Parts: sequence; structure tokens; C-alpha cells
Amino acid sequence: MSAGVSEELLAIIVCPACHGDLALTEGAEPELVCQGCGLAYPVRDGIPVLLVDEARQTR
Repeated sequence: MSAGVSEELLAIIVCPACHGDLALTEGAEPELVCQGCGLAYPVRDGIPVLLVDEARQTR
């Protein structure tokens, strides 16, 4: 498990805004970053928060 997120889950989830692929960034505050639109979704306690309102823009 990466940042508490299972590999199986990472393989099937997509960005809720544009349906692009998500890449996990690890660190003090892990995020799932969309490779399409650039939104970064937080991962809290191993649970991805896939709400557009909670995402931040990376570009």
C-alpha cells in the first residue's frame, strides 16, 4: 500500500473532473494528481478525497 491507498484502488479510480489518470505523490501530505487537468486531491488517513471542491490546482 502506498500512503495507505491500495494498489487495486489506484488502478481503477480516475479524476472526477476530467476522468484523467491519477498519480500518487507521497510525502507528509500525499495527494492524487490528475495527469489531465492538474487537480490534486488529498489523501487523508489512506482515503482519497475525490471531491472537486477539496482539490487544488497544480498548474
